Amino acid sequence: MYDEILLPVDGSPAAEQAMPHVFDLAERFDATVHVLFVVNTTRDSAGVVGGTVLDTLEREGRRVVDEVEARGERRGIETHGVVRRGAPHDAILDYATEHGVEVIVMATHGRTGVERVLLGSVTERVVRAAPVPVLTVRAAE
Repeated sequence: MYDEILLPVDGSPAAEQAMPHVFDLAERFDATVHVLFVVNTTRDSAGVVGGTVLDTLEREGRRVVDEVEARGERRGIETHGVVRRGAPHDAILDYATEHGVEVIVMATHGRTGVERVLLGSVTERVVRAAPVPVLTVRAAE
């Protein structure tokens, strides 16, 4: 059913909680897991400060991606990891399209009300625009 699964990660505890679901799906369907970390370069992010900050964020992203890849590989799951720059929701959707991803698995923080409006929700934007199913995993507090 699923051959290509995308797991966007950001190093947060919430993203960590999506991993068991991704790995279980991958094992069940003998699927490849694509691990994607996006360095947010939109005008509202810290990334616009300059090259040094972006380089630091990319190194941190690579560390997170490498760790997830290693966990998947220890379970015998083929993984591919990448770090990209851009608006997170756009980068996730673009990657999914470019790589023939059949399902995206993402954590959601469960924000509501003003907090959600002010902070926005990458997961919500992906759910609304994704050309494939999106499995959301609500993060425990």
